[in-house]
Amino acid sequence: MVPRLHHTSHGTLGIVYALAAVGRAADRPEPVDLAAAGAADVVSRNEAGPDGFLVAHSDPQQHGEIERHNYGWCHGPAGDAQAFRLLTHVLPDDPAWPALADRCWHTIVNSGIPRRIRPGFWDNNGRCCGTAGVLALACDRQVERGDDRHFADILVSDLAARTTTDAEGVRWSNVEHRKTPSDLGRLLWILLGSRALAPHSPPGPRGPRGAPPGPGARGRVMSGVHTKSTTGPGLQKQAAPWLRSRSVATPVHRFGRRRRAGASADVHEK
Repeated sequence: MVPRLHHTSHGTLGIVYALAAVGRAADRPEPVDLAAAGAADVVSRNEAGPDGFLVAHSDPQQHGEIERHNYGWCHGPAGDAQAFRLLTHVLPDDPAWPALADRCWHTIVNSGIPRRIRPGFWDNNGRCCGTAGVLALACDRQVERGDDRHFADILVSDLAARTTTDAEGVRWSNVEHRKTPSDLGRLLWILLGSRALAPHSPPGPRGPRGAPPGPGARGRVMSGVHTKSTTGPGLQKQAAPWLRSRSVATPVHRFGRRRRAGASADVHEK
């Protein structure tokens, strides 16, 4: 049986995001209807109860060596929430979507992130599977939901503590506990490397209030790590110029102004 993937990176919610974005931009109901139906399928697979949201990586499990549940942008609630955020903008009359985004956030903040609880749990700093992807959602929630900065500050401090700073600049490396050596070295690309972290530090909005979200929205360039950083002023002096000169911002996705009511699939769980 071919595994079914459910999340943003390679699964149903990534398709949901694309359909909702296209439907909104083109003012066409059919893609939006399909997006709502696809999201409802994923919601029916929730295993975290009524207060949280956590769906398996895949069914049946695609890779036996990985954990059944992930928490990042790629295969977890940090990315699921982004799809629900977009559906909140596309279908503003349906309260289910913001409620689901809140449930994703509840699961994230109670998961133990960003602590390295066990081998394989949260060994990644990047946009895809790690802290930068969660930080992006934290920034979005500050703007849209009025969240405080407490959890975002924890994420920023963790990223700052794991930074390598030298004459070449600032970078992060990830860990793969199943490989020897486990340190994967520096990466520069968008999902797992420094390109993923620069636009999201420090926490700041990725677009104006009410703007539909994009997976790579324009962020604020790091101008210094928060004073709570455990790495001291040296990082503040060295990191900011490097990120200012090398970060690359990508545009916020913008759609038409007209909002379409209704056309929401029934969102229910098993």
